[in-house]
Amino acid sequence: MTFPLTLAPSPHVASGAAVNGIMVRVALALLPAVGVALWQFGLAALATLAVAVAACLATEAACAPTGQRLRRLGDGSVLVTGLLYGMVLPPALPLWMTALGAVFGVGVGKTLFGGLGANPFNPALVGRAFLQAAFPAAMTAWTLPGLAGRFAALPETQTVAPFAAPTLDGWTGATPLAAWKFDGDPTALADLALGTVAGSTGETGALALLAGGLWLAVVRVIDWRIPVAILAVTGGIAAIFHALDPARWPDALFTIGSGGLLLGAWFMATDPVASPATRGGRWLYGALIGVLVMAIRFAGGLPEGVMYAILFANAVGPHLDRLVQPRPYGAVGARSRP
Repeated sequence: MTFPLTLAPSPHVASGAAVNGIMVRVALALLPAVGVALWQFGLAALATLAVAVAACLATEAACAPTGQRLRRLGDGSVLVTGLLYGMVLPPALPLWMTALGAVFGVGVGKTLFGGLGANPFNPALVGRAFLQAAFPAAMTAWTLPGLAGRFAALPETQTVAPFAAPTLDGWTGATPLAAWKFDGDPTALADLALGTVAGSTGETGALALLAGGLWLAVVRVIDWRIPVAILAVTGGIAAIFHALDPARWPDALFTIGSGGLLLGAWFMATDPVASPATRGGRWLYGALIGVLVMAIRFAGGLPEGVMYAILFANAVGPHLDRLVQPRPYGAVGARSRP
């Protein structure tokens, strides 16, 4: 009797987890935070998220080779990228800026490196970094939550023509991190937990983000080591500094619950493409992000540093894997190096 011999690269055991199934779970985990954003910022948040997702989908379709558009759009990865990208933007950012950043994030941050599975950086953060460099004033104008007319009309800032100066008026306010860093004003933990603070569209609801992130860890869509390392390092550093000088440095709970730390730790840093593959590498990766975040927040000129910390860690992720590469099975003596 003859038997067919199939030659194929590893892995040889299928896990049953398809890309589109993973992306659906990530999108579901983001829904609580999206709900908080829509309630607090109204139509401004809805328009930002809708344009972000639509622009990312359109860019992916335009960049895809002929015959592959449906497959690339169908895997759900660019949908999640668009959703995350919209969540890290100011709610009332001009919509043309939102679309422009999406084109850069997907077109340059993803497609230029080879598409899904080949991008070394998180595309959503690449798009935001581009906007931060190109339009710093607009990217630091934060909408106040809970405004009376938030469900009636879009703010004027979103509907301005390209390159026209937006009118800020009474829509803007300081984020908790900016209020602490520049004015020494604390923010109640209850406000951080419920999202009744100014900030990016999807970063303000700490409890909603924590719930979604924990669920992703439970269903094993993400590796819990990365967010745990990030939050442990940031919380530990904050606790030490706060114990030394409570009047100058915020405590651990404020540090963890404010800014984009929870969104970045659970949903951005855990990108399986841009993060390390080994367990040890993921611990180092998370710790590095935590140290960089605190260095920027405490010693830098910006109140927030999650975006820059994650992008830098994305760049060194493969090197972290090499540092902790396990010894090959059966090897004797020192670990072999690639």
